[in-house]
Amino acid sequence: MLQRQLTKMLLLFFLLAAFHPSNAQLFKKKEKNTQKTSDSKSKKDDNIKPYDKVITKDAKSDDGLFTVHTVDDKHYYEIPDSLFNREMLMVSRISKTATGIGFGGGKINTKVLRWQKKPKKVLLRVVSYGNYAADSLPIHEAVVNSNFEPVLFSFDIKAFNKKDSLNPATVIEVDPMFTKDVNALGMPDRFRDRYKISRLDGDRSFIESIKSYPLNIEARHVKTYMAKKPPSNQSLGSISVEINNSMILLPEEPMKRRYFDERVGWFARGQVDYGLEAQKSKTVTYLDRWRLEVKDEDIAKFKAGELVEPKKPIVYYIDRATPEKWRPYIKQGIEDWQVAFEAAGFKNAIIAKDPPSPEEDPEWSPEDVRYSVVRYLASPIPNANGPHVSDPRSGEILESDINWYHNVMTLLRNWFFVQTAAINKEARGTEFKDEIMGRLIRFVSAHEVGHTLGLPHNMGSSVAYPVDSLRSVTFTKKYGTAPSIMDYARFNYVAQPEDGDVALMPNIGVYDKYAIRWGYRPILDVSAEDEKPILNQWILEHADDPMYRFGHQQVGDVVDPSSQTEDLGDDAVKASEYGIANLKRIMPNLMEWTTEEGKNYDDLETMYGQVVNQFRRYMGHVSNNIGGVYEYHKTADQEGAVYTHVPKQRQQNSLAFLQDQLFATPEWLIDQNIFNKVQYSGSVERIRALQVRTLDNLLHLGKMARMIENEAANGDEAYKLVDMMRDLRRGLWSETRSGKKIDTYRRNLQKAHIDRLAYLMTAENQNKKPAFGGYQKSTVVNTSQSDIRSVARAELNNLKRDIRGGLSRISDTMSRYHLQDALERIDVILEAKKS
Repeated sequence: MLQRQLTKMLLLFFLLAAFHPSNAQLFKKKEKNTQKTSDSKSKKDDNIKPYDKVITKDAKSDDGLFTVHTVDDKHYYEIPDSLFNREMLMVSRISKTATGIGFGGGKINTKVLRWQKKPKKVLLRVVSYGNYAADSLPIHEAVVNSNFEPVLFSFDIKAFNKKDSLNPATVIEVDPMFTKDVNALGMPDRFRDRYKISRLDGDRSFIESIKSYPLNIEARHVKTYMAKKPPSNQSLGSISVEINNSMILLPEEPMKRRYFDERVGWFARGQVDYGLEAQKSKTVTYLDRWRLEVKDEDIAKFKAGELVEPKKPIVYYIDRATPEKWRPYIKQGIEDWQVAFEAAGFKNAIIAKDPPSPEEDPEWSPEDVRYSVVRYLASPIPNANGPHVSDPRSGEILESDINWYHNVMTLLRNWFFVQTAAINKEARGTEFKDEIMGRLIRFVSAHEVGHTLGLPHNMGSSVAYPVDSLRSVTFTKKYGTAPSIMDYARFNYVAQPEDGDVALMPNIGVYDKYAIRWGYRPILDVSAEDEKPILNQWILEHADDPMYRFGHQQVGDVVDPSSQTEDLGDDAVKASEYGIANLKRIMPNLMEWTTEEGKNYDDLETMYGQVVNQFRRYMGHVSNNIGGVYEYHKTADQEGAVYTHVPKQRQQNSLAFLQDQLFATPEWLIDQNIFNKVQYSGSVERIRALQVRTLDNLLHLGKMARMIENEAANGDEAYKLVDMMRDLRRGLWSETRSGKKIDTYRRNLQKAHIDRLAYLMTAENQNKKPAFGGYQKSTVVNTSQSDIRSVARAELNNLKRDIRGGLSRISDTMSRYHLQDALERIDVILEAKKS
């Protein structure tokens, strides 16, 4: 009881003490101190400092679009306030890459960005042009609301520069954007998945350099990623790459668009325009092209039909690193396009220049977006490519750098040798004269420049020429080997030794001039929408002329055999027969033309492989006619079908060609005098792989499905699947009727035929494949419910009958073992299906 009373008294004492006036004052003082602490904390959080405290006298500064400052190890952007809310294009590329990845220089991401200023922050926002409506339309607000611009990165404002009151600027530190793992600026997801990348290693990631130019900023940064499956140096468990982010100021006034038409090949971009008078959302597609405009003072001349110089020509500089002897040829390839631009009404529209020397202009750089450059790369990659950067709002090409890899010369040598050495002494050997290699370089230069002007590959061009016209000196000197240099009509493999001085390669052709005119000729005083009927009329003027036809590049299943890579002429069988005749002329001379005293046989091995590859191309050109469908784009105001099946007779001739040239063992390719110089084994496997590749292509699900569809639509006018399968079987197994010995190559081929029939018995459905560059076609096949499986089963049973008959005719022991084994294989396949 006493203890409880004492507790109450103590409690009362503490309560009175707490509310004593002196203690009340004490509490007030504490409250005041708390406020002071809060203010101090707020001041500490406010990182905005005087300009000279951030950009110190030790700063290294680079003036340009933004002024870029480096202070110690930190990098700052000083952004003019006038550039906030201006749209900029960020193009990300892999500039240096780990061994095994193989995508150096390739674009990995493109984003339109907008810098936005807040009181204490600067936001970098991503702008989408996938959806659009003119800001004058009521629906514009709905489009804006459904396309809220995401924030890519947020920066604290470090300082303001108000020294120039007319052009104040805002300073931010940019290091975190490049050293952290910002997905849009780093390794793309497809490579993260492939190499099992888990995270960015910040300790091994850093900024290499940031350079500012008048219209762009180039940032290079090294990123190191932890990876479970790196493509090389697996023991490190990581991948290091150098990424280049190029940020380009977009024009304040977008160029007038020109709308795309699939009848003329062009690189293009699409946008859903909700402002159109249509009862559904509609995608508009417009060309990627340079801004070529008529000078105001020349408009009257232009309208009168005179050639005029553009306000701003297209200029390409040749990289200082380019070997001196190749520079004139690369320049010629660039300026070869002048004749095409003359068709568009311009003279001197495209020009090649040498860059200024470092002494003449120390600031000149190929990374400056004002300059388009043919970059010469010391790389073993046997290729060249012509990418470009364009404004997504209008399609205006802003700049282009052609990547020219040193080893492209190896590719040219191989092609020129194997396709022309039979008729061309200058192509015989492993080293060409400089003027010969120079002419080949000019050809590739012109082709790549065509891409940078907006033209894709036109694989439907070369079919315009009758095959025998390619043997004519007068025809080829006038027209080259194809109407378009954008086709892969490399060199004239059709011409025969007796044909004389025929042209061996394409030039800027009829189609190229037409396409450049269609895409670039200014149509003055009308809107982009009102240009459409004029552009349509330009197409209709040449609608029935194959010289003006565009054919897509196809990937995977080749549906249209008239639009193939590496082919020449309008008849694949005839062209390939001429080509094979030339290969047969090369083979006996291969040793002489590829070897030198004191050197090994590497060149002999390489060129023999080129012969085999060229022969394989011919087999592909022919086999794709079987089950093929021609595609000739038309609009509703043109007569005729867009899609037509390859005629029956042409498909039958194609199969007969394959039986004679490939499935009957190509003895002329089997040269033991070559094999014993270059390999210890592999000659049998090489022929097997060559034959099986074509066999599997013939029995491709898509081709077989199209043959079934052809029969359903055209009846006896079609080459029916059952007829093709019968003709194929009788050719592949002809020994079962003749009683002849079956050689090693034929035995392998026949086993492959059984394997393919077994595959068809169990093949999964073939679904539509995702588009590749918009050009990939694929035929949907439901194999379990189509006739393919029924035909495959019937063929296996028919083959059993043929083999049983053959066993009574063939006496060769190995041939009999092979046929007995074939019967067992077929029984296993058929019995498995029953169970």
